[in-house]
Amino acid sequence: MKKYLIGICAYNEGDKIRRVMQKFCDDQLYDLLIIDDASTDGSLEKLPPQRPIVVMRNETQKGAGFGVRKILDYARDKGYAAVFFVSGNDKDDPADIVKLKNAIEKGFDLVQGSRYLPGGGYGQMPLYRRIATQYVHPVAFSIFSGKRITDSTNGFRAVRLSLLNDSRINLNQAWLNEYELEPYLFFKAIRLEYKVTEVPVTKIYPPKAEGYTKMKPFSGWWSILRPLFYLGLGIKK
Repeated sequence: MKKYLIGICAYNEGDKIRRVMQKFCDDQLYDLLIIDDASTDGSLEKLPPQRPIVVMRNETQKGAGFGVRKILDYARDKGYAAVFFVSGNDKDDPADIVKLKNAIEKGFDLVQGSRYLPGGGYGQMPLYRRIATQYVHPVAFSIFSGKRITDSTNGFRAVRLSLLNDSRINLNQAWLNEYELEPYLFFKAIRLEYKVTEVPVTKIYPPKAEGYTKMKPFSGWWSILRPLFYLGLGIKK
């Protein structure tokens, strides 16, 4: 077992998840865990030979937040120091892992990848997604959290597992099963005055025909926005 774990949530990602497994292959630095959220496309039936990859399958679809919680629970049970979260749809660059690792080893508790910092990039991102991810959500997140953040929706991040020993952070809430859990944890880490930073990373957008995201336009965006309102207004803890 290594000091670090890469955690990936995947649902019917086809060739994209296979490419991710090929790219993230530094088996000396990290172990690899994939949460298969009841995929039906057979994309995770055959794993790269002789690779230390663990796949945990949900028999029914549980949601992205459920998968992130399952990764964190597994990592805590196994005694890892930190988790690096990577997209299952082949949008993250393995060369950026060292930036997350270096920040964790400097003492940061949560390291957020940002495509909008100098040195970051976002490739052929659709304009509407750039507006939403560079302006709409980060502005709201910054206002409610009290810390200027440039990229609050990027799932490429690192979390030190000791952060979850704080009883004021409660991931086991039913309303966090979809896209709410990640902004919830990010927000709480800032509000509770843990050491949080952003590092520049590159987000690679695949050809449109392969699909950008599984997130639904309206319900998905409300899912990642509502933790800001709930926590900022004291409705939820």
